[in-house]
Amino acid sequence: MNKTGIAFKLNGVQRRVEVEPNDVLVDVLRDKLGVKSPKVGCDRGDCGTCTVFLNGRTVRSCLVLAIEADGGEVVTLEGISKDGPTKLQKAFVERSSFQCGFCAPGMVLSATELLQNNPHPKRKEIQEAIAGNLCRCTGYSPIIEAIEAAAGK
Repeated sequence: MNKTGIAFKLNGVQRRVEVEPNDVLVDVLRDKLGVKSPKVGCDRGDCGTCTVFLNGRTVRSCLVLAIEADGGEVVTLEGISKDGPTKLQKAFVERSSFQCGFCAPGMVLSATELLQNNPHPKRKEIQEAIAGNLCRCTGYSPIIEAIEAAAGK
C-alpha cells in the first residue's frame, strides 16, 4: 500500500507520521507515536477503551482512520493531565473508582466531555455519557459517584 504523510496536533504538540490508508488512529497513536493510554479492547467501538478527543469531541479511535486526524487535533488522557491530575481524576482516585484501570482512560475522557458540556449533570446524564465505556471490575457505582463529586454534587 501507499503510505501517506499526515500531520496533527497531539496533546498540544504538532506531529507528523506516515500511515497506510487503512491504519486506524489507535494503532498509530500506540505503535507509531508511543501514546499508550488509548487501549485496544474490542476493535469494534463497543468497549470505549480507545476513546480519545478528536477535534474537541470524543471518538472511538479504533473506528477512526488515522488520515481523518490529518490537520486536526487529538487529545488523549496524557494531554488532559499534562499539568497534573484534573479535579475529575482526583475524584476517581479518592473514590477508588477503578480496579484494573483498563477502562479508566475512556471513562475519564467521556466524563471530561460530559462535564465540559454540562457542568452539573443529573445521574441519568452521567450514566448516558459513560454508557459506551465498559467496565468489568467496579459495577459503575464508584465511577458515577466520582463524576458527581467532580460536578460538585
